[in-house]
This record gives sequence, structure tokens and C-alpha cells, in this order.
Amino acid sequence: MPLPAGDPAIFELSLDQLARHWVGANSAAPMTAAAMTGADRRAQLFGVPGSLLMEHAGIAAAAAIHALAVERGRWAKGPVLVLAGPGNNGGDGFVIARRLAQAGVPVVAVLVSAEPRPGTPDAARNWDRLAGVPRVTRMHAESTRELAIVGQGIEKASVVVDALLGTGVRGSLREPIGSAVRTINGARAVGVPVAAVDTPTAVDLTSGEPSDPVVRADLTVTFHRPKVGLRTRRGAALAGRVLVAPIGIPAVADRG
Repeated sequence: MPLPAGDPAIFELSLDQLARHWVGANSAAPMTAAAMTGADRRAQLFGVPGSLLMEHAGIAAAAAIHALAVERGRWAKGPVLVLAGPGNNGGDGFVIARRLAQAGVPVVAVLVSAEPRPGTPDAARNWDRLAGVPRVTRMHAESTRELAIVGQGIEKASVVVDALLGTGVRGSLREPIGSAVRTINGARAVGVPVAAVDTPTAVDLTSGEPSDPVVRADLTVTFHRPKVGLRTRRGAALAGRVLVAPIGIPAVADRG
């Protein structure tokens, strides 16, 4: 089976069909956040570029977000809003933005960070790639005030994507990430579906315990193998439907 970046047919599949298409990943043994971090790192040591892992992750999540929007009758009914943090979870979000724009919908990609650029090389490259992409509007939100502007008219969005923070969440969220979480939850409160990348922001992928505030998602697309924390009672309640997508981590890198 081709991996997501080489599998354009995934954009023709429903959520149920994606789950069947990726049955190997979805039926694998659950892993902790630390095990996933180690597998990702070892994959790169074995020669899989981090940029390629990010590309597979973002394209897989974009296909699932497309399927969610179609299922809810919202595809092409408004822009997709991607709220992205400064790390690699945000980098996945920038790939999502690019791929959904290529599929024909307007996308607003918001870098939520006190810094003007993403903090990892792969995320920064994907942020830069969005410059000049048709149907993509890039924004930088470094404060609560700017996120309030982003939230104006949010009920017109077709989907809101949570790509703020992934496996590294510990403790209470700092600003501007906390305000971005409240913006996401405000969108869901007015009926806009929320899709989370890897984990809903502030849900621990090992314990399932949330920090404050925490995103409540309708769909979570996680990668490589299921995560222990998303199968706990609290984690599952916050994640909504969970899909697991393969991203090309080789078996030799997968030890935990």
C-alpha cells in the first residue's frame, strides 16, 4: 500500500474507508508518547527524512479532514482554519493547509507563536512554502488580541484544525496557545467541526489526562500506531473519532 504522499486516491475516501485503507496502522498495538518520539527519531537515523515524515502526516490528515467536511456537508462551504503552533505539529498543519488549498478550498493558516517564524527547520520550510500558494492566507497571531480577530466570524469556517501542540505537552498552556485553544473550542460550540493533528492540544498521549485549557475534537488523526492516551476514558472523550495513518516509519525503528 502506498504511503499518503504517494496515494492521491485517499482524497476520494470517506472516514470509514480511510479506516479500512489504513487498517494496519489502526489495528497496531498502542504506544506511548515517548515510544512515538523514539520511533520518529530512529526512523530519521535510519535515513527517513523528517521532512518526508511530516509530508506523509500532513497529507494523511488533510485527506481525513476532507472526509470529515464532506461527511458534515461543509466541504467548500467556507474556509478551513488551521491554527498551528511553532513546532512540528504546526508543521503538519502547514502541510495540511497546502494540500487542502490544492484540493480547491480557501485556507487560513495561522502561526500561533510569540516568535515570527516556526521553531523547527521542517516546520519553517513548510510555513515558507505556503507563501504565494493560491487560496492560502497566512497569518501570525502572537497575542490574545490577534486571536480574538481570528475568531471573528469563525462560524463561517468549514472546519477548524488543531495543529497547536503534539506529544510534548506538559502542564498548563502558556499564551498565546491557551487563547488559541479557547478559539478552537468556541468554534466547536457554534457547530464547526474540529480536527486535531496527532492529539487534541493538551491531551497527554500516554496518560490521556488533559491540561487546561484543552481542545475537544470531533476527529483526531494520529500517526504510525494508536496512542495509549487516546484510548483512556478521558482521552477518548476529548479525541472524538480517531484515525491512525501510516507515515513511513520502518519496523526496524519501532521498538516500543
